[in-house]
Amino acid sequence: MSTTWRLERYGSLPSTQSVLVERAMLGEPAGLVLFADTQTSGRGRAGRVWHSPRGNLYLSVLLRPGGQGRDAPQWSLLAGVALAEAAAPLARGQLSLKWPNDLLIDGAKCAGILAEMALTPIGDIDWIALGIGVNLVHAPKLGQRPTATIGDAEAPEDFGSRLLNCLSRWERRFATEGFEPVRSAWMSIGPCRGTVIALRDGPANAHYLGLAPDGALLAEVAGQRRAFYAGELLGVGEL
Repeated sequence: MSTTWRLERYGSLPSTQSVLVERAMLGEPAGLVLFADTQTSGRGRAGRVWHSPRGNLYLSVLLRPGGQGRDAPQWSLLAGVALAEAAAPLARGQLSLKWPNDLLIDGAKCAGILAEMALTPIGDIDWIALGIGVNLVHAPKLGQRPTATIGDAEAPEDFGSRLLNCLSRWERRFATEGFEPVRSAWMSIGPCRGTVIALRDGPANAHYLGLAPDGALLAEVAGQRRAFYAGELLGVGEL
């Protein structure tokens, strides 16, 4: 079964993700979705500011899937697959996924996912918060990184509804078929095998080999195959 969503919409929040995390820590059941027209303190990975002009999508969803803590990053990859599927009808260019959390169109960032979690005392997943921002009509600058809108404009609530449907569909597949369909779908729109990649605080000249069965990034570094469970791929202008 998939999570039943409970939507709360706000004209403005400091950050849908920060508020959702607070609610999760207070015991909020799975399925809460916080949707805001704007954010005054939106945030991305590593504490980066997420500029939030009206017209783009800002939402966070709360999951309590259970399972072992080491498998939590798989949910970020699942969210990426669902996000790409939701974006496909609007795309005026080539969509691709950048490990572990960005959606690109023709190489420019058009959406991102911020995944946060907590574990139980025995190391199982207590909750996962997925914050998702999508450039529907505005493409705020991110330093030297190229940004873009997905393509055709759409009301944030319409995109959000389709995204939640996609998340539900992939959640059901994950529950019945395991992680392999998610892994396969992610790799089908991820980097091409052999692409030269660089990781922040990691090797600067590696070759992408795909995803491991558990979702780790596989790369060839100095002739050796290595698996990376955390980090961030860098793009042009980020080295």
